[in-house]
Amino acid sequence: MNKDKRQDIILNLVNSKRKVYSNELAMELNVSEDTIRRDLNSLSAEGLINKVHGGAISKTQKYYSYNHNLIINNDKKESIAKKAVTLIDDGASMIISDGTTNLTMARFLPNDIRATVYTYCLPIAMELANRPNIELFFLGGKINKNSLVTISLDVIQKISRLKVDYAFLGTGSITPEGITEGSYEVASIKREFVTASDQTISLVTSDKLDRKQSHIVCDIDEISTLITDLDPTDKRLDAYRATGVKLL
Repeated sequence: MNKDKRQDIILNLVNSKRKVYSNELAMELNVSEDTIRRDLNSLSAEGLINKVHGGAISKTQKYYSYNHNLIINNDKKESIAKKAVTLIDDGASMIISDGTTNLTMARFLPNDIRATVYTYCLPIAMELANRPNIELFFLGGKINKNSLVTISLDVIQKISRLKVDYAFLGTGSITPEGITEGSYEVASIKREFVTASDQTISLVTSDKLDRKQSHIVCDIDEISTLITDLDPTDKRLDAYRATGVKLL
C-alpha cells in the first residue's frame, strides 16, 4: 500500500471514529508505529487532523474538548486527579497550568469548595466558571487557537506578581533530576509557577516518566509532591523516591 492511500485510510478513520491510536492503526494497516507517526505528522502538518500523544483526533474536535472520551489515557488522568484534589484545603489559592490531566483535576474539584484559582488555560477557566465558591482569574493575553492557552510575556509578568498556596503543573516530561518541557515559552511560564507557589505539585502520567526535553522547568527538589497513576510503592518510582520527593 502506498503512502497516499494509507494516509487516506487514516484520515477517514480519524474523521469517522473521532479518535484513533497509533498502535491500533499500525496493526490494522500492517505497518510499523514509526510509519504511522510519520503519517500522522504529515496529516497534522497539512491541517487535516489534530495529532495528540498516542494518536490523533478529528480536526472538528479540540484537544481540550469537554467530551471525556477524547482525552487520551483518561483512566490514568482520573486516578491522578482524584489524588490531587485530596491535597487542597478549603480556602486555598492555586495556579493550575494547562494540560488534560489538569483539566480532569478541575472537573474533580468538589462543587462546594472555596478556592482562588489562577490559570492561563481557557478550557480550565470555562470548566470552573460555574463554580459559585471559586474566585477565578484568567491570565489573559493572545490565545493560541490550537492549544487554547495564553502564552506570552504578559502571562509571565502577571504570574511573577502572585503568591499562592499551590501550583499544579501538567508535566510533559520528568526524570529524577527534574521537570522539562519541549516549548521554551511553556517552560518559562511553569518556572514562574514554581516561584509563585508555596507547594509545587507535578501531575504526570506514567508514560512521561524518565523522559527529558530541551527546556528546564525546575529541579526535582523544587517539587513538593509528585502524583502519578502508579501506586506510590511501584518500583518504577524508586529513583524518584530516593530524591525525597513526596509520592502520591
